[in-house]
Amino acid sequence: MSNDTFDVVVRGLRLESTGVMSIELAFPDGSFLPEWQAGAHLDIVLPSGLVRQYSLCSDPNDLRRYRLAVLRETEGRGGSEELHTQARLGTKLTARGPRNHFSVTEGAAHYLLVAGGIGITPILAMARQLKAEGKSTKLVYCGSSRQKMAFIDELHEIMGDSLALYPRDESGRADLLTEVKTAPSGTAVYACGPAGLLADLRTITQETLGDDAFHGELFAAASPSDAPGGDAAETPADTSFEIELRKSGCTLTVPPERSVLDVVLEVNPSYMSSCEEGFCGTCETKVLEGEVEHRDTILSEKERAKNDTMFICVSRSKCPKLVLDA
Repeated sequence: MSNDTFDVVVRGLRLESTGVMSIELAFPDGSFLPEWQAGAHLDIVLPSGLVRQYSLCSDPNDLRRYRLAVLRETEGRGGSEELHTQARLGTKLTARGPRNHFSVTEGAAHYLLVAGGIGITPILAMARQLKAEGKSTKLVYCGSSRQKMAFIDELHEIMGDSLALYPRDESGRADLLTEVKTAPSGTAVYACGPAGLLADLRTITQETLGDDAFHGELFAAASPSDAPGGDAAETPADTSFEIELRKSGCTLTVPPERSVLDVVLEVNPSYMSSCEEGFCGTCETKVLEGEVEHRDTILSEKERAKNDTMFICVSRSKCPKLVLDA
């Protein structure tokens, strides 16, 4: 993951389906953008100062441009509405990344990709990568209607007969149980979409293919039971602890009623954050010492066990002091 920010300009705008607009970004001088792999996100700082995250859905081999796809949510938090109404060719934006907590791991006998709605964006990049590598792959794409499902023609070109479309107004909900049960032995499932879809699919996959077969990414906040390895158990009562910010050269106290992010912003008001709910990843911070109490919905259990990173908007400390690379 890169923490460096860089300036890009809008080079292309296209309506991909009802409510979904793709945005092509490039360096002003046309030079190569930072490398990325399927599943990666980009943090975008909008002209208003809002920070939002969007999956890259272009070709990772084409570093002259990045492509994002943005669902217009008029009742959302404002980022998508700003882009849909104000982005123009030549609009300048600031970006950070790419970063990736949803990369495809090698070694599966077969890959079952499942997308719900705008969750198609990282899945599209995965499909392109896996098919280019000659991997056995199937893609299940769920949406409310064909008119609202972006990139259908592009997906047909990539996947051919290995694409299964489930527009709800035509065919009802996808039979995920059958899709998983009929998948070959050794299948890895990668899914992106709303919390309900991922929770159902994770349960089906774990019961059918095993605990390690499921890999999911939410595009909204989830309840604790929807978090990786989560259940509905109560979160321990918050207590105060210290954080040492190694780069800033200071030690601060995080009281029970405040987040680590709140305290960090006091000494570094420009520290990047967005969702403040533990699902976007913008505030990811390297942990140098101490044990983290993870409360995000991003890291897998294996990633949490490494104890080398945390999302400071929601996660806290299990020990009296954390040392952070901030």
